[in-house]
Order: sequence, then structure tokens, then C-alpha cells
Amino acid sequence: MDNEIRFDLACGKGRDGRWRGSVMIYVSGEALWRLGLHPDQPTAQATGPRPPWWHAVADRNAGRW
Repeated sequence: MDNEIRFDLACGKGRDGRWRGSVMIYVSGEALWRLGLHPDQPTAQATGPRPPWWHAVADRNAGRW
């Protein structure tokens, strides 16, 4: 159980000289399964409306960093 959830932080200067940071969160599949989050669960699929336009722009720009 101690290794089921891990947080990592990566930071440094980007090509433009500005500092960037990102957080990575790792959760084991077994931990998610115990919480009822698994592929056979009906709500595991995206069923809601599409995100607003600004969300799509943010997703597209995220790859630039």
C-alpha cells in the first residue's frame, strides 16, 4: 500500500528562459480498482458535454512547453 500513490515534481527553465514546473501523479491500478474505478464501470467513459473552447486551447498549448 505504501507505493500505490506517488507524486513527482519536475521543474526547470524552458527554451524561453522562463521557469516551468509540472506535477506527475501516479496511482496504481489496484488502488483505483478498490475504489470502483475500472474499465468495466459505466462512468469510466467520458459521457458529458465537450469542454469549453478555452479548455481545448489550453490542451493544444500545453504541448508547447
